[in-house]
Order: sequence, then C-alpha cells, then structure tokens
Amino acid sequence: MEELVIKSLEETKALGLKLGKLAFPNMMIVLEGDLGAGKTTFSQAIALGLDVKEIVNSPTFVIMKTYQGRLPLYHIDAYRLSKSSEDEYLEEYFDQGGVVIIEWGKNIEYLLPKEYLLISIKDLGLEKRKFELIAFGKKYQELLDEVLK
Repeated sequence: MEELVIKSLEETKALGLKLGKLAFPNMMIVLEGDLGAGKTTFSQAIALGLDVKEIVNSPTFVIMKTYQGRLPLYHIDAYRLSKSSEDEYLEEYFDQGGVVIIEWGKNIEYLLPKEYLLISIKDLGLEKRKFELIAFGKKYQELLDEVLK
C-alpha cells in the first residue's frame, strides 16, 4: 500500500491525469471514499488522461456511463448496488478493452476480478486529500510504481 497526501485540487487532477495517460486495455480502478471525498473529480481527471472529450459526471442514478477516448471508459457508480444477479451484467464491461472505474466498488466486491487498483480517498479538509493506493496483481503494481515516479 502506498499513501499520498495531496494538498490541492490541482495535485489531485494531476495524479488522475497521469493515471489516465498510463491506462491500458481492461484496466480496472476501484475508488472508495465518503460522499464528497473526490471520487468523481478524480474520475474526471483520469478521463482527461484518456482524451475523453465529454464531461464526466457521477453515474449515480444510471449506474454506468460510457465515454469514448483513447480507450473506452466505463464509469460505474455502485453506491446503490448490493449482491444481486441484476448487477452481474456489469462484468460484461470488464474485458471489453476499455478502462473501468468503479466508485463504491466494495458494494459489488463479489464481481471484482483478482487484479485491479484500489484507491481510497479521504477528505482531510479544504482541498487536502489522503490517497491510499493498493495494487492487486503484478501489472497494477507496475502501474502504481510508474504513477508514483
């Protein structure tokens, strides 16, 4: 696990942008954090790194939104989901060659693959955030090492 304290919105966006630029097909990022911690803002920065031209918003009410960029972006908000066969359709997007970002991923932990990048965001007040990054799998550890350079 790696911990970073980010002191500004610009630093948060820079981290997300770098992650987006390093993204690879079938990459999965799981974001955790309280309401207002910055998950959607971070997702927007990743989308910029993927050259997504559309405005990325939280898909809370529609569960998932798809965006086109250098790689497709599948943005999932699992806040209202729980273990149900109705949620299993989401797995179809995990290996479509795009980048999957799941906010509130622990709500559908049973669907997650063995390898992914888990990022927990904690609001420390003002624009300051604590990021805890955990790589599950070798390719995600290599990605994390590159992001933190």
